Amino acid sequence: MNFLAHLHLADISDTHLVANLSGDFAKGNIEQHPKHLQQGIWLHRQIDQITDSHEIIIDLLKLFPKTSRRVAPILVDLVFDHYLAFYWEEYHHQPLDEFCQKAYHQLSTTLELPPTLQAIAPQIIEQDWLSSYQTRQGLDQAIKGVSRRLSKPELFDHAINDIDKIYIDIEIAFRTFYPQLMAYSRLYSRKTPAAYLP
Repeated sequence: MNFLAHLHLADISDTHLVANLSGDFAKGNIEQHPKHLQQGIWLHRQIDQITDSHEIIIDLLKLFPKTSRRVAPILVDLVFDHYLAFYWEEYHHQPLDEFCQKAYHQLSTTLELPPTLQAIAPQIIEQDWLSSYQTRQGLDQAIKGVSRRLSKPELFDHAINDIDKIYIDIEIAFRTFYPQLMAYSRLYSRKTPAAYLP
C-alpha cells in the first residue's frame, strides 16, 4: 500500500494517521522510534506483510510485463492509491479533500518524524500528493516522481504503458482485496502489542 491507503487504513482503524504513514520511512526496531509512532509503524508493517503474501497480489504481480516486473510491487501500491482516490466515497464517509487536509495538518504538526518523511512532508502538502491520485494524470506524475527518487529510474521507463495493458486487472484486484485489507487493519489495530500502544 502507498501513502493514501495507509492513511485511510489508519483512520478507519482509529489509529494515528501519520504514525502509520511513518512506517514507510521507519527502519529498524520499532522500539528505536518515538513512542507516539510505534503503534502506527507496527500496524503499517502488518498491513504490508498481509499485502505482500496475499494470493490476489501475488497473482496480480505475475500479470505485469517483463519490462516492469522488477518494480511491479511499487506500481501496484501506486495504482491502488489511484483507485482508492477515484472510488473514495465508497470507502470513507468524509470527502477526500477534507480527509487530505486532516492528514496534511497532522503531518505538519506531528513531532519527531523519520528524517526522510520530515524532508518530503512540505512537498506532500504543497503539491497535494494525496488528492492528485484521483486522476490518471496524477497517477502518471506519481510514478515519475517515485522513479526520480530511486537509484535506477530507468526501471520505470515502461511503467505507464505496462499499467495500461493490465489496468482493468489491477482494478479488479483492488476492488476484491482492499475491503479485506480494511477488515484486517481494524482487527490488527486491536491486536497491537501493549508495548507499542501510546
